[in-house]
Amino acid sequence: MSKKVFRNLDGFILLDKPSGLSSNIALQKVRHALEASKAGHAGTLDPFATGLLVCCLGKYTKFSAKLIDSSKSYIATLKFGEETDSGDFTGNVLSKFEDNILMNEDSVRSILNSFIGEITQIPPMYSAIKYKGIPLYKYARKGIEINREPRKVNIYDIKLLSLKNNYLVIEVFCSKGTYIRTLAQDIGRKSGFFAHLVELRRLSVGPFCINQAINLDSLLLMEEPTNAMLDENKISTIFFKL
Repeated sequence: MSKKVFRNLDGFILLDKPSGLSSNIALQKVRHALEASKAGHAGTLDPFATGLLVCCLGKYTKFSAKLIDSSKSYIATLKFGEETDSGDFTGNVLSKFEDNILMNEDSVRSILNSFIGEITQIPPMYSAIKYKGIPLYKYARKGIEINREPRKVNIYDIKLLSLKNNYLVIEVFCSKGTYIRTLAQDIGRKSGFFAHLVELRRLSVGPFCINQAINLDSLLLMEEPTNAMLDENKISTIFFKL
């Protein structure tokens, strides 16, 4: 079997990342499909999360940091009644509300509105932030808790999409560095009922939107996957002047 030859490709692939893959594995699948010699992504999504993963190829990898620093939007589904150590359904339950949960849209909207603007978040232990050169999630897996400094982030808007039984679906438009898992946890604490994240989907990163993205299965089935690359003229128009 001949060895695959990788080539120099410059551009963006806007991927609709499936659940169950890390951002890096999804990126490597894209890179191998296109046989691209150099690739990076503009912002990690948790393995359980879906949605927009901006894959930067060739010379455009240098703009990944600029995109990571841009605003983002998400649809998030929260479940009230339990708080977990990871802030999502993959973690261990730390706190549980045993009684009936009674919530209405007016009270939930009031809680959500209180988070709009500049807020502080304590980054979760299950994150890629490094302490002494080691990602926090590696400490968390060993049961080690590290003190984290609060960080300022901006929540530009939160929309209540649905509230049914113990599940709340919201759309969040936020600044860089915002942890939606932490936001879910904080919303749960403010409600008094606890909460954690059960679904997360990223809709946008800077000027790029999910409706421009291709899903991984479709990309891998393409005879010429480079056709899925964002047109360079469009890049110049919506992002920056080269």
